[in-house]
Amino acid sequence: MNEATTDPGTTASAPSPTHSAHLMRAADYRESLRRYRPVVYVDGQLIDSVVDAPSLQPGVNALGVTYDFAHDPAMAPLMTAVQGSSGKLVNRMLHVNESSGDLLNKLEAVRLLCQETGCAQRYLAHDALNAIGQVSARIDDARGSTEHRARFANYLHRVQDEDLSLGIAMTDAKGDRSRKPHQQANPDTYVNVVERNARGIVISGTKAIVTGAPYMHEFLVMPGRNMGVEDADFAVCCAVPVDAKGITIVARPAGRPGEKVEHGSPLFSRRYGQSTGVVIFDQVFVPWERVFYAGEWEHSASLTHNYATHHRHSCIGARAGFGDLLIGAGALMCEANGFDPGEKASLRDPMVELIKITEGFFACGVAASVYGTRDEYSGSFMPEPVFANIGKLLLATQIYDMHRLAHEVSGGLIVALPGPDEDHNPATAATLAEVLRANPAVPYDKRIEVARFVEDLTASYQGGWYSVISLHGGGSPAAMKQEIWRNYPVGNKVELVERLLDRGVLHDETRAITRNRQPGRCCDTGCTQPGQAVMVPLPVSPTLKATT
Repeated sequence: MNEATTDPGTTASAPSPTHSAHLMRAADYRESLRRYRPVVYVDGQLIDSVVDAPSLQPGVNALGVTYDFAHDPAMAPLMTAVQGSSGKLVNRMLHVNESSGDLLNKLEAVRLLCQETGCAQRYLAHDALNAIGQVSARIDDARGSTEHRARFANYLHRVQDEDLSLGIAMTDAKGDRSRKPHQQANPDTYVNVVERNARGIVISGTKAIVTGAPYMHEFLVMPGRNMGVEDADFAVCCAVPVDAKGITIVARPAGRPGEKVEHGSPLFSRRYGQSTGVVIFDQVFVPWERVFYAGEWEHSASLTHNYATHHRHSCIGARAGFGDLLIGAGALMCEANGFDPGEKASLRDPMVELIKITEGFFACGVAASVYGTRDEYSGSFMPEPVFANIGKLLLATQIYDMHRLAHEVSGGLIVALPGPDEDHNPATAATLAEVLRANPAVPYDKRIEVARFVEDLTASYQGGWYSVISLHGGGSPAAMKQEIWRNYPVGNKVELVERLLDRGVLHDETRAITRNRQPGRCCDTGCTQPGQAVMVPLPVSPTLKATT
């Protein structure tokens, strides 16, 4: 990857901040959670203090990394950005993209965060803020007003100034999947507006899958599907504090908290993890300044499409970070087992396959960044949807292959190894240390440490969790295939072949197979005009530094 990626002859440069928002550190973030008193249940128990609850510590730790990395001089160019509308330096996870370079930097930032934590979670806020900014501008353009843009800008700048973490409440409980929101026997299977007044709106309903719900500062409530005119009351997008009256969070523990320390070093998912929560809204009041829209059903398709595109692009970076963990652990297991993959094809081939999968879907993310387009309403930048969806589809369907390949190169020891208590059993520890050592240069404890790391990521409760969020996070594979078909210029390919066959068939807008037709690589006008900068100069990617 080049240090700077621009069109030849351009002189694009990154903007300089006029001043900085209040960028918290992990310790500040932890302390900030004490100001909130959400109603949270985990495993049937009411949580008195989220920040002190052992069951949620891995999740709090993971979000803390997103704060501390922004203060690391080596990572700050990726982890922070200058928001042009305010001139302030803000956390990358809260930034609205202003160039293709922003998209690529976000992709790299998410990869680094997930290398460290497995899943950084906070990047969902980035994706939602970008989508809401786009739909706010779209609504104003349709109405000839500036109200929605201003409301969103005020909220965005406050969130950036306070460096908040935002949970995305998008996926509704849904009820009977064959019925639309207004057809449900229980309307509260979807979040809906139950009252409007001069001060704001009142909402009720249920969001079923909210990442990191217990340890967020606020929720962004968004519609999770396209709506019809009959569903106007369900078309609502707003922001609420996590401890607003009427909100109850029913959550899972984050990671594998409370499990025994293994050989002096905690399990990875004991240190970092992710809680998900069902969030129940019962007559929750939302003032108008926090309502981005309520009733504008015709804009729900745009919001869900934009969010999905941003989020699938982010997921590519997230699972690439997870792939980096598997690649590193697989190589260490090969070494500990006494083999050099460079000399042994039976290990080299699966290691290369693991690398190919990881870098293959990440390359789609890079392409979606480079070919990103400026949103016609808000002016912010959007990942190219075909590449973003292909990358997410590849990782979703190949996550199980990634696990299999890690198992193949690691051997059966990752699940056959005796439990950690045996490491300190005087009757067995010495014998195990001798007979379960493989490479003489790698001590027994180092070998089992890596074996248990691979088990934790791929063959445990947490490993299964990584598989499911990779498959369904950001939408099902069927949804990605629909977006690929909807956005891919099949018509161009058909007309190319017809021209080569000299069939003399002209483009026909009524012809279904050629309806989706786009000049240029990915948009009606082509990706760039001659001499137009594609990207601002980028820092050297820490993930690929050794190869640049």
